[in-house]
Amino acid sequence: MYYIQDIPNSLKFIYLRKGVYERIQQALNILPKNLSFILYDGYRPFEVQKHLFTQFLDETKKKHPEYTQEEVLEKTLTFVSYPSTESKYRSPHLTGGAIDLTLGDLEGNELNLGTVFDAMDVKSATRYFELHPKENGEALKNRRILYNSMIAVGFTNYSEEWWHYDYGNVTWARRVGAPVCIYGAIEADVHDNIIKGYRYI
Repeated sequence: MYYIQDIPNSLKFIYLRKGVYERIQQALNILPKNLSFILYDGYRPFEVQKHLFTQFLDETKKKHPEYTQEEVLEKTLTFVSYPSTESKYRSPHLTGGAIDLTLGDLEGNELNLGTVFDAMDVKSATRYFELHPKENGEALKNRRILYNSMIAVGFTNYSEEWWHYDYGNVTWARRVGAPVCIYGAIEADVHDNIIKGYRYI
């Protein structure tokens, strides 16, 4: 998605940890046969995370001029994690253990999930339509399908974003009560929007 948006250092392809890829395959087998997954984003280079954080911060300032600096930061952190490789505060996408995705039909057309990807909106919360079931029954049904298929194979969901799921990274470890995470951060050498080399940090 960010390559399509022409964000510097973004990736032309989606890269994931093997364990994440395998679980997406398992989740795909759970879906109704007339549905598919459409992937938005996986591993995210540090430069892209930094760009997105700054972009969302600026958008929040413009949209809410009445906010204090603390409120702007808090609102931004609801939808994009601070760019960090530190073990306790590691950005989930820097590990290859986070995936952003939606449901589609077999021709690759996105289904109605209630908001667009990356919408900074209260309706982006995974349970929003559970609390407002009469507002959009189709989105409610589709979010349940996506959520249940992903949770069944070991992913956890970030509650403020219906599209974001984790496996093996630090946020996943916190949610499941694991003493350590499986995946740490990755630093990639990106040339022409393709990973040419990487190292674990």
